[in-house]
Amino acid sequence: MTVLDRATDAVRPPLPLRPGRAVARLALRLVGRGASVVLVVAAGMSAVVVATYDEVIGTAPGGAAALAALATNPAVRTLFGEPVALDDAGGFTVWRTGSVLAVLVAVWAALTATRILRGEEDAGRWDLLLAGRVPAGAVVAGHLAVLVGAVAAVGGAVTAALLATGATPAGAVLHGVSLALVGAVAAGVGGVAAQVLPDRGGAAGAAVAVLLAGLLARMVADGVATLEWLRWVSPFGLAALVRPFDADRAAPLLVLAVAAAALLAVAVVAANRRDLHGAPVGAARPRPARTRLLGSVPAFAVRRLRGPLSAWALGVAAFFLLIGLVAESMTTFLADNPRFADLAAAAGFAELGSVGGYAATLFTLLAVPVGGFVAARIAALARAESSRHLDLLLAAPVTRRRLLVAEAGVTAAGAVVLTVAAALATWAGTAAAGAPLGLGAALAGALNSLPVAALGLGAALLALGRLPGHVVAIGMLPAAGGFVLDVVADSAGAPAWVGALSPFDHLAAVPVEAPDLVGGAVMLLAGALLAAAGAWTYGRRDVR
Repeated sequence: MTVLDRATDAVRPPLPLRPGRAVARLALRLVGRGASVVLVVAAGMSAVVVATYDEVIGTAPGGAAALAALATNPAVRTLFGEPVALDDAGGFTVWRTGSVLAVLVAVWAALTATRILRGEEDAGRWDLLLAGRVPAGAVVAGHLAVLVGAVAAVGGAVTAALLATGATPAGAVLHGVSLALVGAVAAGVGGVAAQVLPDRGGAAGAAVAVLLAGLLARMVADGVATLEWLRWVSPFGLAALVRPFDADRAAPLLVLAVAAAALLAVAVVAANRRDLHGAPVGAARPRPARTRLLGSVPAFAVRRLRGPLSAWALGVAAFFLLIGLVAESMTTFLADNPRFADLAAAAGFAELGSVGGYAATLFTLLAVPVGGFVAARIAALARAESSRHLDLLLAAPVTRRRLLVAEAGVTAAGAVVLTVAAALATWAGTAAAGAPLGLGAALAGALNSLPVAALGLGAALLALGRLPGHVVAIGMLPAAGGFVLDVVADSAGAPAWVGALSPFDHLAAVPVEAPDLVGGAVMLLAGALLAAAGAWTYGRRDVR
């Protein structure tokens, strides 16, 4: 070998990765951060509940009798699932956290599937990728394989957390596998929606709607004995049929695995049978131009909000209608089982003994979905910017701050619409069940949560100006982070100043108490200051 050959070898770039490996690394980069957060939350919740079981339930006076009463209450079964194996720390953990974690994993997997498949394609980032040697089906299969691996890791982490805290191995493994398979089914649902619908927004909405229908089927099956068969058509119902730490059934897991494999295969086949940026359902066809709500920047913001707001309002209203329907049953149950009332009070929910207090508690929690809504809408503006959908608009005589003010104002109005929808639905449910809750009281309780949502909106706007890639995480801190801090501080007996850091510590239990006007005003002012800082930084930074 000559000197020239050795010099050439020294500067020659490394051989490129195999196409399949490169696609997997790309998918891992897109999925890794969110998967890490879900993994930590799922494993942490499971470990904490198992570790504290003996302290709060197992050795507490009256704990066993209170647990036995859970199985006879239809409202409890409807909201939280059928209570089984509550005399075991692992079984109690599955009942208390299983449905919540299954919904968390499923919604994350479905939304991530639509984001990494249809979202990346809509943004034009797949054009060059698919111009190479890797066909569309292989790219979709690679991304979905990484996503399934991520939900499998979440299930494994939950199993490890349960085993580390002394849970029975068989039940821990079955619970972890059921969570992973629910996530795999959700990934398949999102993958199919991404291939058959023409844009990310429609695909995400359809996937979440399918999962919510499955959750509703599980709730109806648990609450109505004659409809128990509905569990077999819902991923959440199938996970409940496994009955970890009790019957330890494997047949429902087989059904989940077959459903997941079928959905994932359909997504890959559909990707191979369609054109890039095309869709067999709802694809663009020649039609008259729709120019309504395009005459001004605020009108354009309203146009962008209509679809998402309708979906959010429908979901929130459905949940709070159910809350209203079971209000009387839940308060009666807590009155007959003071042990659970004491546990709720220790976690910061001390007003559950009456219908008004029960409504006040649930209306306080309304700040979490409303905070998620405002964060998601500001994140949609960040995505529109990064996808270059705002380039022509901002090239016109429209300043970014003017656009931001319009989007923020319309989003704030949407938050008010959501709270009113929750109030009306709760009032309708209590009226149908004969529970004593007036319309005025329901409206007051729901609107009481708006200051927390205002904090979330301000935080999201500040993130848009400084860290546009993290709008959802930062925007959710006041609502989701504040709620977790409030519960943990009350449960652990933390000093008062720790609890005071949570916005929820400054919300009164309206309508059974007068609103905390000072606390609400401070939160609204803080939200306004954060929003102003966000508008200032957004106007000074470069686009994208």
